[in-house]
Amino acid sequence: MNLSTVVITTITKVYIVDPLNPREDVIESCCEDVKKRGAIVVFPTETVYGLGAYVFNANAVRKIFIAKGRPPDNPLIIHVTGIDQVYEVAEDIPDIVLKIARIAWPGPLTVILKKRREVPPEVSGGLPTVAVRVPAHPVALKLIECVGPIAAPSANISGRPSPTEPHHVYVDMFGRADIILDAGETFFGIESTIVDLTSDPPKLLRPGAFPYEKLVEIVGRKIVVPDVAKGLKESSIALAPGMKYKHYAPRTPLLVVEAEDYSDIDGYAKKVLEVAEERCRDRKCVLLASKETEWIYREKGFTTLIIGSRYNIYEIAKNLFSVLRDLDRLGVDLGIVEGFPEIGLGLAVMNRLRKASGYNIVRVSTC
Repeated sequence: MNLSTVVITTITKVYIVDPLNPREDVIESCCEDVKKRGAIVVFPTETVYGLGAYVFNANAVRKIFIAKGRPPDNPLIIHVTGIDQVYEVAEDIPDIVLKIARIAWPGPLTVILKKRREVPPEVSGGLPTVAVRVPAHPVALKLIECVGPIAAPSANISGRPSPTEPHHVYVDMFGRADIILDAGETFFGIESTIVDLTSDPPKLLRPGAFPYEKLVEIVGRKIVVPDVAKGLKESSIALAPGMKYKHYAPRTPLLVVEAEDYSDIDGYAKKVLEVAEERCRDRKCVLLASKETEWIYREKGFTTLIIGSRYNIYEIAKNLFSVLRDLDRLGVDLGIVEGFPEIGLGLAVMNRLRKASGYNIVRVSTC
């Protein structure tokens, strides 16, 4: 069955909740629906909104794939409240997980571990491993505390930009999810980092809101960064979310303009401008740019969308998916987006941009 063509007609309950102090009666009502009735719920995390089901209810988990139009071999992340719940879904847990739990959780770091047999194969995409993390959001933690472990991908139509604001969720999931918990904007705006601890040495599967450099510091040893994690190619097997299939993509075609060195910002912007002038002779284009360079393109008559400041990569990451959705509302033929240094969260930003573009990349020299 092609899940992307399935028409969903679900009556969706919507609750507006305080992101720091959600009402107990709302959480208890959602908990009842999710755990006892197999409801699927949109809930906020610190990264993006998730679409969750009770992890041990295989029928409810299958509803997630139908609602999103998600391929069944694309695994989900299990969200837990702490190390005790990790033992409910994983086995043969290495000691380093205890250190990660102490230092990095709650937080945007997901670990790949060996799966317990009690976890339905739908959750892991048929793999013998599971992805697990502790979200750093009061609403998510309250919900999981009541329900138990929750399996959840991002709450968007499969392949589209992840939802970081309530209106993204309403556009994609109203009429598809049973419940929406609206808690305003998410904190980071980009998904969690995923590291495979079943491989030796550990392997970065997806860069995210937890910086790679900090992860290496915690693990205390080399972590392999394959081309898939850099967003330079697609994996043949979805060992974790974001590795296989098109992800994060606007409907508008996207072109990424990269450079080896971004230190000469004005020189780099002139190269981007050259690419734009060549590609947009007979097409309507929008340039997705930093605050520092946007004026250069606007002065030449281009429409622009500002992602954020090059001096604040957290701002770039937080705004990225929202700006990609804004691009679609402008009704143009092509979006041209600047690249960023692959340091800290820059590695995650470039992973998302490369995959969102379908690997449509132009590399320029500023020398």
